[in-house]
Amino acid sequence: MTFWEHLDELRRRLWYVLLAAMVAAVGCFCFKEQLFSVVMYPKPEGMQLINVELTQQFLTHMRVALWAGLLVVSPYILYQMFAFVAPGLYQTERRLAVRAVGCGYLLFLTGVALNYFVIFPFTVRFLGGYQVSAEVENTITLSSYISVLGVMSLVMGVVFELPVLCWLLAKIGVLKADFMKHYRRHAIVVIVILAAIITPTGDPFTLSLVAVPIYALWELSILIVKRVEK
Repeated sequence: MTFWEHLDELRRRLWYVLLAAMVAAVGCFCFKEQLFSVVMYPKPEGMQLINVELTQQFLTHMRVALWAGLLVVSPYILYQMFAFVAPGLYQTERRLAVRAVGCGYLLFLTGVALNYFVIFPFTVRFLGGYQVSAEVENTITLSSYISVLGVMSLVMGVVFELPVLCWLLAKIGVLKADFMKHYRRHAIVVIVILAAIITPTGDPFTLSLVAVPIYALWELSILIVKRVEK
């Protein structure tokens, strides 16, 4: 294929992705009650969210529906991306690409699920009840709740990509298992700091809920890198 033929192929697949995302987003928009029952599930019982802008609830509905639609069609998006690059890969490279993308996708969903079911509920409970003074009452807005949930889910999903990133770096010869073992203590300090940033609750239990899985991913990454080196 020529350059322009590749460009036409890319444009065609992008249209497929855009159309699928729009259809999924419209479908999610139509099921507002079910969608927001999922979004509001981590919210502590008794916490009331408010809206202070005229258009904010509608815009929030659209934004959440869009992200939910992208999540629903994400396997199809990954398929279209792979279908575009697959003709230029060797058979072994295709198998490696499928493994990397598949494992990365599952790890991302695992990170999002951990945040949704465990980390975010503890975080919103702590921050929602935190007061600098008894004279200052917390009134949480809907947009603030949605933003924090989205950012924390994205961060945890990206953090859980560590094994895939280490595998890729090991494949190109940049990362060695001995290097990771040598700097294990430094990694623990970085992991604890990262966990403290993700969950600013000051609660050792919540901190460990984030730090322990990330450290487990570090150890898993060492095993993966060692296997690549063999």
